[in-house]
Amino acid sequence: MTAARLLLPLGLSLLGACAQHSSSRQTLQVDSQAQCPLQIRTQQTLILVLPSNPTTGFRWQLADAATPLLRSLGPEVYSNPEDVGLVGSAGQSTWRFQAETAGEGRLHLQYRRPWETDLPPAETFDCPIQVR
Repeated sequence: MTAARLLLPLGLSLLGACAQHSSSRQTLQVDSQAQCPLQIRTQQTLILVLPSNPTTGFRWQLADAATPLLRSLGPEVYSNPEDVGLVGSAGQSTWRFQAETAGEGRLHLQYRRPWETDLPPAETFDCPIQVR
C-alpha cells in the first residue's frame, strides 16, 4: 500500500513532464497570410505551405528566413496533391523550419520568375514571427 502511494505521485509527475514536452514539440502549419503574425515556441516546428506552379516559371524565393530565429529543416518540397500526373497543373511548395531562439523576425517569400529581376514579384508572403 505504501509503495502504491509513492508511485502514484511519481507517475503523475512523469505524465505532466511528458505532456509539457510534447506540447513544446507541436507542429504549426501555415498556408495563408491571414494566419500572420505568428507566435511560436522554441523547438516548435513550423510548416509553410503555399500554392505554386513551377511549370509557369514562377518559384517562391526566400527573401528573409527569420534567421537566426528559424532553422531550415531542408529544402523546399514541391508536390502536386490534387492532379497527380497532370503536367502543368498547380500544386504546393512546402518548407519546414524549427524555432531555435527567442526573438522577433519575419518570414518573407516572393513568388517570381528568377530571370525577371527588374519586375516586382507576382505575389509575396510576409509574416512577422515572434519566438518565445
